[in-house]
Amino acid sequence: MRICIDIRCLADGRRTGVEEYTIKILSTLFELDKKNEYVLFFNSWKASGLYFSWMERFPNVKVKKFKFPNKLLNSLFWYFNWPKIDRLVGGCNIVFLPNIIFGAVSKKTKLVTTIHDLSFERYSENFSLKRRLWHIFINPKRICRSSDRIIAVSDSTKNDLQSLYKIKPEKIKVIPNGVAEKFKIVDRNEEGLIKTKEKYDLPYKFILYLGTIEPRKNIAGVIRAYGALQKFARENNNEELLKYKLVIAGERGWSSGKIYEELENSPFKSNIQIVNSVCEKDKVFVYNLASLFVYPSYFEGFGFPPLEAMKCGVPVVCSNNSSLPETAANAAVMIDPDKPEEIYRAMREILTNREFKSDLVEKGKSRSEEFSWQEAAKETLEVLTE
Repeated sequence: MRICIDIRCLADGRRTGVEEYTIKILSTLFELDKKNEYVLFFNSWKASGLYFSWMERFPNVKVKKFKFPNKLLNSLFWYFNWPKIDRLVGGCNIVFLPNIIFGAVSKKTKLVTTIHDLSFERYSENFSLKRRLWHIFINPKRICRSSDRIIAVSDSTKNDLQSLYKIKPEKIKVIPNGVAEKFKIVDRNEEGLIKTKEKYDLPYKFILYLGTIEPRKNIAGVIRAYGALQKFARENNNEELLKYKLVIAGERGWSSGKIYEELENSPFKSNIQIVNSVCEKDKVFVYNLASLFVYPSYFEGFGFPPLEAMKCGVPVVCSNNSSLPETAANAAVMIDPDKPEEIYRAMREILTNREFKSDLVEKGKSRSEEFSWQEAAKETLEVLTE
């Protein structure tokens, strides 16, 4: 069988949730399946920083690269439902979309699409006008209805597909993401740990948020909760709590200016550090250096960071909404993201109660091991070949 996988979502070279999913599911799938033939559809008008050399060791995998102007190609897909992706790559039995994107597929060719979340439907106000228009034109509802099978990364996403798009449940297969093996507890004398601390000038003790810096992640709530923690520490002369700084790490997203305003207005802004970009290879060390990980997002289709932190032995505070309760389960302290006082109380309890913190760390390590890319790739292959 010949399977085409659309990898245009990797063209920007970013490493957010969708890109992480695509890279891990592909690499694990190719390791697992030596029988089927894979052809990867890639298009980039400008020179792309994406390297394909790692795929050369798989004899059943080929890359078809095109250099159409993206706006022209997307317009052709939108207005004329042409060209057909399966024909561009020389024919295939199945086209697999790891993420929604403009495209067209012949009627005889099966279409499998992965849906990560419908946050753009639930919380459209958290997206820029450009992104909202993009979703209107791309029409995810139409893509889902025209797909022969849909892979949802969580039960939360499956429920949204059923309630918002009226997709029949038998058409949807829930396959949770994995957590990369590179995330692990690192020895305190590890050279990479010391270099990373120096590279980003990280404090000795700190509370960490790691993810895109945008309103949907509720970073303003983290800053307010940290302020309440510092106020408590000063009023009660708690020297131990006073030692903890707050580190907000990640790429700047849309409308991040409001977050920086919140930071500037905080009376404890001198204790808050922004790290605008963390290299992928450094993330494991940043997690390991943290004393506590906080992720009070308003909505997540899956949510990689809490599980990555757990695997690195860091206690986690996260929201009680969307997919987070099903991924974190009882291994994190769940809070209402609309209530900074709950975030503050969770922070304080973990940082002052050693026994509670230790129990949370053990539960987190155990929980994170349940999410495997090998299992995700195996179940994905079953969907593609059934």
